[in-house]
Amino acid sequence: MTIRAVGTHAADQPLGPLQIARRVPGPHDLRIEIAFCGICHSDLHQVRSEWAGTLYPCVPGHEIVGRVTEVGAHVTAYKPGDLVGVGCIVDSCRDCPDCAAGLENYCDGMVGTYNGPTSDAPGHTLGGYSQAIVVHERYVLKITHPEDQLAAVAPLLCAGITTYSPLRHWGAGPGKKVGVVGIGGLGHMGIKLAHAMGAHVVAFTTSPEKVADAKALGADEAVVSRNAEEMAAHAQSFDLILNTVAAPHDLDAFLALLKRDGTMTLVGAPAVPHPSPNVFNLIMRRRSLAGSMIGGIPETQEMLDFCAAHGIVAEIEMIRADQIEQAYERMLKGDVKYRFVMDIATMA
Repeated sequence: MTIRAVGTHAADQPLGPLQIARRVPGPHDLRIEIAFCGICHSDLHQVRSEWAGTLYPCVPGHEIVGRVTEVGAHVTAYKPGDLVGVGCIVDSCRDCPDCAAGLENYCDGMVGTYNGPTSDAPGHTLGGYSQAIVVHERYVLKITHPEDQLAAVAPLLCAGITTYSPLRHWGAGPGKKVGVVGIGGLGHMGIKLAHAMGAHVVAFTTSPEKVADAKALGADEAVVSRNAEEMAAHAQSFDLILNTVAAPHDLDAFLALLKRDGTMTLVGAPAVPHPSPNVFNLIMRRRSLAGSMIGGIPETQEMLDFCAAHGIVAEIEMIRADQIEQAYERMLKGDVKYRFVMDIATMA
């Protein structure tokens, strides 16, 4: 079936209307009518070939929410009318130790929601800036938030799980001091989630005007990272620092804030590498510098359920489909609080 989408045929061309085809649902597939799709910084990196290997036409979007309209003959967990989500993963090998552990995000055969290999035309996956998508039931998530929050749920499918997974893995909770670097699409979710987990949360920002915003999101404290005195007051005190910044920057300033055995995990993905950190900042306190990438399907469902139970959604600004280029330019300037979401109905 042919549907409307938004994408481009080249890195130097603006995004605009496209017609794309979706496969007929197989025995284990769901056809989902997309209601809203979040706009992730990864979308911009990929569609503009700032990350290697972009395949065109490129239709971005991996923060997808909508309603099931058709189910395959062997699908039992979903029915037409169900509210569902699709995140960054639409397939994996299903046989490796990572898949067996529910960590499909680390499977070497993971297929991304866009720009991943597929037998469907055009030979690679096309994402959520589109009216509908067909996905195997294993990679679909149940949404239990109220329907009127559906648009604000969309960014949880990437920004939410990207921050939830490392917070869970490194044990954020009561008695732990957790830092969140950057108060953007990822960082604002990190603050909300760490607060809901019961940690003492400190937000780091380069912008003094964001201090009040950080506290409103749930931070117990907010530090202007360009202020040496404010930074020094937190030396050697953090159990975990979640670094969400997607631009290269000095990591040493934050590593020095970790306790012995503390960890800073990177979840922001810059287009060029960070400056190499000073090894002595690591070895003198047995600190760890780590990374984390989204989360597996079971953990993503756990995150959605946690957010529903705690009333957590993203802070969003809705855009029409024809506003995507303006949204990208504003995103590059940090001019969004805190996540753009595309209203897919505007494609009609």
